[in-house]
Amino acid sequence: MSFFLVFLAIVLIGATALIGTDLGAGMLRRKRTRAPRARDGFKDGFDEPVASLPPVLLPADAKPADVDHVRFALGLRGYRMDQVDQVLDDLRDQLAARNAEIEGLREQLRARAEQLTAAEQIAAQLAPGEQTAAEDRT
Repeated sequence: MSFFLVFLAIVLIGATALIGTDLGAGMLRRKRTRAPRARDGFKDGFDEPVASLPPVLLPADAKPADVDHVRFALGLRGYRMDQVDQVLDDLRDQLAARNAEIEGLREQLRARAEQLTAAEQIAAQLAPGEQTAAEDRT
């Protein structure tokens, strides 16, 4: 009789542990779904984690302080990869836009510098003629 009670206690503890960790429900769920095909790729048996936090977004004009305040939700193997990928994509796009704007401003600066140089050359060519005319008047 005591062996039966010990066995029953072990079975109840095991069943409680399976239900508590959602492992048993996952095993039952897999049995009800269709069998995976070869083209589905590797299935490790883990469900895709559900986001418990709102998505991490950077403002349109991110500043270094905004990057310091970014926090990601922890997943099974570290940070949530989808959140990290989204923030890195936003940073890439913002950096590309800023680099394009900087390059455009540099081109404008070069064009203005060339105009200024051309104007100075014209002024230098006209200046000696004006000086001789001014000397003749005096």
